Amino acid sequence: MPVRVEHEYERKGALNLFAAFDTRIEKVWGRTYERKCQEEFIAFLEYLDKSIPQSITTIHLILDNLSVHKGKKVQAWLLKHPRFVFHHPPVYCSWMNQVEQWFSILQRKRLRIADFTDKKELGDRMSAFIAEWNLVAHPFNWSSKSVLQVIAKC
Repeated sequence: MPVRVEHEYERKGALNLFAAFDTRIEKVWGRTYERKCQEEFIAFLEYLDKSIPQSITTIHLILDNLSVHKGKKVQAWLLKHPRFVFHHPPVYCSWMNQVEQWFSILQRKRLRIADFTDKKELGDRMSAFIAEWNLVAHPFNWSSKSVLQVIAKC
């Protein structure tokens, strides 16, 4: 169902959220950017590289098939950072990526009503939600029933 807004509503623009989700502890790292280009994605990867302890020698990233994730600049960055390993699930299988589940929670809990005065407030609200989430983060409780439902969709 489309979002309904007041007749005075004025769109202030859009932000792009890059987020990473640790499935073991459910911690989220996220940054917002004005654009969704290779430079911004690389900046996010640099943020992850600095934020995740060097003692973790392999970081597996599940990424959708967005061209930004596969560009020449990103591939060059990846060669210089061997602890990062990219995985791309099949097209139209975003539900297999658990960060998509988290995006759905963010949407329901903080973004359902578009009442932001500007993009800065939107970014602040997303950053606050990430901080709140990380305070109480815990692994999703996957049951054998839920696993069977996922496999059935395959």
